[in-house]
Amino acid sequence: MANFSVKKKDRYSVVTPLMEKLDSRVSPELKSELVMINSTGDKNIIIDLSNCKYCDSSGLSAILIGSRLCRDAEGSFVLANLQEAVKKLVVISQLDSVLTITPTLDEAEQILMMDEIERGLGDKEE
Repeated sequence: MANFSVKKKDRYSVVTPLMEKLDSRVSPELKSELVMINSTGDKNIIIDLSNCKYCDSSGLSAILIGSRLCRDAEGSFVLANLQEAVKKLVVISQLDSVLTITPTLDEAEQILMMDEIERGLGDKEE
């Protein structure tokens, strides 16, 4: 059984872990998934963590790799629907100041669209 669902949208992909624990057992697979999405030209990724009730350091590492891949491609990376325990870990790790986090998937999609518009305007100014 696949541990992740990936929905390709027009300008971004939504990756949804289907398990409750984002730990060392599944984070290598998440890293591979993010690299594969990025290598196909998708520079914007949302990770919907609505199913994840637990995340360890290897899960955070996979998330940070996704963030770096998107940043290096001049894209956007957004986390959505963090459960309380995962949110606490992100805050304790001080990653809430590095990552874009939204309470809902809809808000994550809106942020990506705004980022795309801003990047488009920046291209025209050059």
